[in-house]
Amino acid sequence: MYTAHAQQTTNPVVYQLIENMGYRTENKGDAYAAERCVLDVYYPENTKGYATVVWFHGGGITGGEKFIPQELKEKGIAVVAVNYRLSPKVKAPAYIDDAAAAIAWTFKHIGEYGGDPNKIFVSGHSAGGYLVAMVGLDKSWLQRYGQDADRLAGIIDFSGHAITHMTVRAERGIKDTQPIVDELAPLYHVRSDAPLLVLITGGREIEMLGRYEENAYFYRMMKVAGHQDVHLYELDGFDHGAMAAPAFHILLHYVNELTKNTTRD
Repeated sequence: MYTAHAQQTTNPVVYQLIENMGYRTENKGDAYAAERCVLDVYYPENTKGYATVVWFHGGGITGGEKFIPQELKEKGIAVVAVNYRLSPKVKAPAYIDDAAAAIAWTFKHIGEYGGDPNKIFVSGHSAGGYLVAMVGLDKSWLQRYGQDADRLAGIIDFSGHAITHMTVRAERGIKDTQPIVDELAPLYHVRSDAPLLVLITGGREIEMLGRYEENAYFYRMMKVAGHQDVHLYELDGFDHGAMAAPAFHILLHYVNELTKNTTRD
């Protein structure tokens, strides 16, 4: 148990961190699932009704570890940081299903810590952005766990693939310069009734493998499909890795707007 104190002059908020909680119960006997299918919950103690960001790390679905982003600490919100199984130990769509299971866990349990299950944002960088876009757009993943993707307050995608992920393609023997759009591509699932969707990338000339253009097309097709709340940001001058730091400012803007609007109600 970790405790942090927000820097306030009166009534300081105490933050707690609970680590390595399993979010899958059906994988008993699977050592790798037991190792990877865990999450951390960072939350403001003795506070009620706050928003939550479920955060998925990047790493190409072949590496990476969960962490609480520094930019989201002591902001009056909870952060659920998720580990998921990685390729090549598992193949698609196992890691997408892990993401859905972790988000479903958050819907079911964040209220136990004081959070509002109607104020859950899902976000992640690179591979993490791809995972949240898949789970948020293709409703079948959360339906497996008895949850509705449309209940999400927002999907904030930091430079994720909009086409089928390069690691999914690699598992099929397809090179990373061969674009594919199939049922494992967020683009395949554009719809008018999805939650708030925010797409953020680095500058188009220094991004990875045309990532800006993928997201620009994703944005356009969501608009064509009739979605009324989709937004695209290009962070000029920031490459694929560096774009995450300024993108947190955009994420917090949308979280704070929800909180402000809810308070007014």
